[in-house]
Amino acid sequence: MPDTAVAERAVLPPQAPAPPASRPRRASRAPLAAALAAFAVLFLVPCLGVLYTSLKTDAEIAANGLWAPSGDLTLDNYLQALTAGGTGRYLLNSLLVTIPATAISVALGTLAGYAIAVLRPRAGEFIGFCLLAGLFVPPQILLIPLFAGFNAAGLYDTLFPMIIVHSGYGISLCTLVMRNFFRGLPMELRAAGLVDGAGEPRILASIVLPMSRPALAALATLQFTFIWNDFLYPLVFTRSDTMRTVMVGILQQQGQYSIAYGVQAAMAVLASLPTVAIFIAFQKHFIAGLTAGAVKG
Repeated sequence: MPDTAVAERAVLPPQAPAPPASRPRRASRAPLAAALAAFAVLFLVPCLGVLYTSLKTDAEIAANGLWAPSGDLTLDNYLQALTAGGTGRYLLNSLLVTIPATAISVALGTLAGYAIAVLRPRAGEFIGFCLLAGLFVPPQILLIPLFAGFNAAGLYDTLFPMIIVHSGYGISLCTLVMRNFFRGLPMELRAAGLVDGAGEPRILASIVLPMSRPALAALATLQFTFIWNDFLYPLVFTRSDTMRTVMVGILQQQGQYSIAYGVQAAMAVLASLPTVAIFIAFQKHFIAGLTAGAVKG
């Protein structure tokens, strides 16, 4: 019997060591979680303040201040913003500027990034450098020549100047992200497509772009947010109230002797809804595409 027990113990595999306790790792993450929670609270407090202000009347705001608690909340500010405030017209103008400018910048940046990263033409890196140099040009120094050019071309006080300028500026960022993203893709599928007789347009549309959805979603989200929140160009390149975008339209609620804080807050809440919807729609691909296009290259 003792010999049998010894033999059984000899054939049994050695037991793996017990995994270390996870408490130290959780404890080490506690400061990071606390810092992120504090940052989230600091970020949400102004947003909640704007939302709370949009539900208060101007008389109560003038009497008690913006942050004073109140149980008398109303939606009249939203109704006034959508009717007398012209928010619908401002939102439509913002959409007419943001959607074409986002589509143009992403499309041209994708083509430029594909040509530089995959096709590798002669002097391609120099061309890429010239495109990326646009990221280092402050937009303020170009306001006077752009204003003079658009005014001479008869485009002043229209939506075309914002579309043209945002499309041009967006090409630099889109080229950088897509070039770095394309360099990280496996090109064996492209080689297989070339062997099968497919041209570069067919390969780009059928093979490369489906694999580039994370980067395209990240770019679309970033470009839409940047262009939608722009205040400088609509203020400079438009004069009439019918051409204002929503960010400049919020400023229009400021009168000579008083400010409609409630209506302004309501317009700010309405103006933030499209960007929130875009982020929710592309959130699955946003982080993956952003990091993939930012760290490679």
